Amino acid sequence: MLIACGDALIDFVPTRNAEGREAVMPVVGGSCLNVAIGIARLGAPTGFVGGISTDMFGQMIAGHATASNVELGLATRSDHQTTLAFVRIVAGESHYAFYDAETATGNWTYRRGMVPFETVMAVHVGSTTLVNDKGAAETRALIADARATSTISFDPNCRPNLVKDKPAYLVRMAEFAASADLIKMSDVDFNYLFGDEPHQQRASVLLGQGTSLVVITRGNNGAMAWHTKAGQIEVAAPKVEVVDTIGAGDSFQAALLFALYKQGRLAREKLRDIGADELRRALSFAANCAGLTCTRPGADPPWSREATWSW
Repeated sequence: MLIACGDALIDFVPTRNAEGREAVMPVVGGSCLNVAIGIARLGAPTGFVGGISTDMFGQMIAGHATASNVELGLATRSDHQTTLAFVRIVAGESHYAFYDAETATGNWTYRRGMVPFETVMAVHVGSTTLVNDKGAAETRALIADARATSTISFDPNCRPNLVKDKPAYLVRMAEFAASADLIKMSDVDFNYLFGDEPHQQRASVLLGQGTSLVVITRGNNGAMAWHTKAGQIEVAAPKVEVVDTIGAGDSFQAALLFALYKQGRLAREKLRDIGADELRRALSFAANCAGLTCTRPGADPPWSREATWSW
């Protein structure tokens, strides 16, 4: 199994009503839930670990995840309210206003033994759950138990409007990066975390501390990757009619993890030995899946019948 641990929420995405006035539409989201849904839709056994409310929105989340073949047996249901996020698109980038006080996600607690890591090939973490002290601490404890047997995937997926202490947040993201085998971030995330530092220079630092694969997505400019053995690889973004970019990065992450799984390269030692051609195929598949997600509103990653690949 592959699992994603973190946030599950409702995005209110921009739309227009019948009169052409601005409106919003509720869509299931949350970066880590999106990754779980993306992997499961492509056909790998996938579970979600985190808090899901029993309220109306939580029922939407659970129904959507189950319909996408995500196993929720490891999730924690509670009567805390669901996190809500209101989205506006500014210059092609999604900007979020979060309502996250006393929520099911924020109150999730990791208990040792709750996840059978001997059956888990990879664990993905990141995003809003890691902003607050409690979420970061619980996720850190989960990673400590998972690392012996599971590949660790990390996407900071930064949300600057939630960050109250940026220096402390940067230290926290560096700690999670140091525990990861695979790191993916957008160029926007990179700029927030590292400023004007050259991508290759930071990738070299991350590889030097034990990470096997670093990927930076760049929107219409495709993606760049650096690997300890395969070197530097660049793939193009597909040409699509963009509706919005919500969930595109999560879809890329999900498809990359799925591709590595299908190639037999997701386990830690196998990932370290992947060749350049294999990695390029996996990255191209991920870019194409992200492109498909951009053609429809909200975080709606593709199903296996919509995605094509060659291993």
